[in-house]
Amino acid sequence: MKLMECVPNFSEGRDMAVLEAIASAMKSVKNVTLLDMDPGADTNRTVFTLAGEPEAVVEAAFRGIKKASELIDMSKHKGEHPRMGATDVCPFIPISDMTMEECVEYANKLGKRVGDELGIPVYLYEYAARKPEWKNLANVRKGEYEALADKAKDPAWKPDYGPHIFNVKSGATAISAREFLIAYNINLNTRDKKKAHDIALSIRESGRAARDEHGKLIKDKDGKTVMVPGLFKYCKAVGWYIDEYNRAQISINLTNYKVTPPHLVLDKVRELAREKGLEVTGSELVGLIPKAAILESGKYYLQKMNESTGIPEKMIIETAIQSMGLAELYPFELEKKVIEYAIAKKDRLVNMKVEEFCDILSTDAPAPGGGSVAALCAAMSGALSAMVSNLTIDKKGYEGVQDKAMQFAPMGQDIKERAMRCIDEDTDAFFAMMDAMHLPKKTDEEISFRKKQIELCTKGAIMAPLKTLRISLEAIELAKQVAMIGNLNALSDAGVAALTALAAAKAANFNIMINIPGITDDEFKQNTLTEAKELVTRCESLAKEVEEDVSSRL
Repeated sequence: MKLMECVPNFSEGRDMAVLEAIASAMKSVKNVTLLDMDPGADTNRTVFTLAGEPEAVVEAAFRGIKKASELIDMSKHKGEHPRMGATDVCPFIPISDMTMEECVEYANKLGKRVGDELGIPVYLYEYAARKPEWKNLANVRKGEYEALADKAKDPAWKPDYGPHIFNVKSGATAISAREFLIAYNINLNTRDKKKAHDIALSIRESGRAARDEHGKLIKDKDGKTVMVPGLFKYCKAVGWYIDEYNRAQISINLTNYKVTPPHLVLDKVRELAREKGLEVTGSELVGLIPKAAILESGKYYLQKMNESTGIPEKMIIETAIQSMGLAELYPFELEKKVIEYAIAKKDRLVNMKVEEFCDILSTDAPAPGGGSVAALCAAMSGALSAMVSNLTIDKKGYEGVQDKAMQFAPMGQDIKERAMRCIDEDTDAFFAMMDAMHLPKKTDEEISFRKKQIELCTKGAIMAPLKTLRISLEAIELAKQVAMIGNLNALSDAGVAALTALAAAKAANFNIMINIPGITDDEFKQNTLTEAKELVTRCESLAKEVEEDVSSRL
C-alpha cells in the first residue's frame, strides 16, 4: 500500500480556534489520518503531521493551505521562527511503497493547484527544487515575509507556481519532497552535558573544529576554522541535559535513515561512551517512525544474534525495542510511535479473532466473502512455509541448508503480510463498488459519472483478487522449495502450504470471473482473463508437484 506523509507548518501557534479549523479541513478528507498537531506559542507556529494514501494526502494538504489563507494574516504575524507564509512549508515524505520521484510529482501537483486556485506564490525546495540554489530552504526563505515585496519585483525570484506578486495576506509557501526525519535521543548514565556533547561532535556529519597539539583551533588560509568530519552522514547531533530525566542525552536528527539508521548510530555511541567510562542506558524516539525503519533495526539485532528474521513483524519490532532500550523512559506504544500502526483502521477484518471472522462470514452480510477467504488462505500458506523454515533453523542434520532456511522464513512472512492486507482490500473494493452503484442517476451528467465510477470500482474489485492470485503463485513456489529442504518432521505442513495456496488461487480466480462481465473495457478484460488463466494453470501444476513429492515421502 502506498503511504505518504505530509508535514505542513502553519504560521499560527496561539489561536486554537484557527488551528482547529485548519485541522478540521484536513480531517474532512477520507483515507488520511492527522497524526499530530504541535503548536508553539513563542514561535507562533504549528507543525501538523498527516499520513495516508498519496492522492488523499495532497487533497488534505490543499484544504489545510486554503483554510490557512482564509484565517491567517501574515501582515500581522510575529514569531521567533523564520517564516514567509501563512502556510510556510509543506513537505511530502515517502513512507512505504513510494519513491522520492513520486513525492516530487505530488509536490508539483500541489504547488500548481495552490498557485492557480489560491493565488499564492509557491517555491519548490529540497528534492523538488528546480534551481540548485533553492534546494536549501534557508535560501528560499531568506529575508522571510518582510522580503517578499522586493522579491516580487525581481525576475530572479519568479516563483515555480502562482503569480509573481506580493500576496500581503498569505505571503509565499515552500513545497517540497524530502526524506523522513527521525528524531532520536540516546540516554547516558551521566548528568554531564559536556560529555554527551563531546560524543555528539564525533558522530554528527558536520563534526568538530580541528585543533593542534596545544588545543588551539586550526584555521585555513582564509581564516576559517577547519572542521574534522563526523562519523555519520545525514546526522545532526548535540549533547544536552534533561532535568525531567535527570540525565544527559545525545539529541539526534537523522535526515536519511536509509543511509544512517538509528541502530548503527546507537551501537557506535555505545562504543564511544564506554571509551569514556560511560554507559548508554537506553534511547528515546521522539515522534513517529516508519515501520520499515524499526523493522530494519530489529532485523539487524536478530542477525547479530544469528537468529531468524522470518518471524512476525511485531516480534521483530519488539526485538528492536528491547535491544535499543526504547522503553526505558516510558512505554513504547506501537499505535502511537509507528506510522503504519497509528493510521491503521481499528475495525479491519485482520484484527478479528478467528471465531468472530467466521461468524460474520456466516451471516447474510455480502462481505467479507470468498475474496477475503482466498486472501486468508494465501496468508496461511506463507505462514506455514515460514514455520517449516524456522523449524529447520539450528536443527541437527540440517546444517547444509541453514542459509536457505534463513532466506525462506522471511519470504514466508512477507507473503503472509501482503496476503493479509488483501483480506481487507477485497472487502473494501466490494463496498466501494456498492457505493458507486448507489450514486444518483437523474441527470445525464450524473448517469455518466455513475457509469464511470462503477467501471472504475469494478476494476478495483477485480484487481484485489488478482493480487491475491499473484501472491498465491509465490506461496506455492515457496512451499515447493521449503518442502525440498525443510525439517522432515514438518513435511506435511509444507504440503499443506502448497494446497492452501492452490485453494487461494482458485478462489481468487472465481472472484475475478464473477466481476469481469461488468467491465466494458475489452483490453482490460482480455488481459486480466489471460493473466488469471496462466496463473491458475501454473499454480495447479506446481501444487501437484508438491503434493506428489510430499505424498511419496510421508
